[in-house]
Amino acid sequence: MQLLEAFHSYERAFARWSQSLMGSEEATPARMRLLGVLNCKGPTIMCGLREHLNVTARQVTNLVDALESEGLVRRRPHETDRRATVVEITRKGAKAAAESWGPLQREMAGPYRDLSSKDRQELLRLMRVLCEAVHRRGERGDSA
Repeated sequence: MQLLEAFHSYERAFARWSQSLMGSEEATPARMRLLGVLNCKGPTIMCGLREHLNVTARQVTNLVDALESEGLVRRRPHETDRRATVVEITRKGAKAAAESWGPLQREMAGPYRDLSSKDRQELLRLMRVLCEAVHRRGERGDSA
C-alpha cells in the first residue's frame, strides 16, 4: 500500500507541477504531447495517436477537436482506408510545437536529472516492467 500511495502522490504532484509550466489553462501536457507526436512522426491516424499518447479514443477526439479549432492540427481522410481519419499538424501547430514542446520536455525531465544515471536506468527498467504488467492485466481483464 505504501508503494501504491507513493505512486499516486507522485502522479498528482507531477501533474500539478507540469500544468503550472504550461502557462495557461488551455495548454495541457496531453495537448502538448499530441502536437509533439505529430511534429516528430508526421501525419498519424487517430487510433495511432491513441496508442502514442496512451489515452482513450474519446480523449484523442477531444484533444484533436480543441487543437483543430485553434488551427494547430487538421483532419483529412485516409488515402486507402475510408474508416480512418488522419491528423496532421499545421504550420501554426508546428511552430507552436517547436517553440514550446522541446523546452517543456527538457523542463519536465528536470526532476529525473536529480537521480544518478544508474538510478534513472533502474527507474526506467522498473517502469517498463510495471507498464507491461498493467497492460497484460488490462488485456486479460484481471484485477490480480
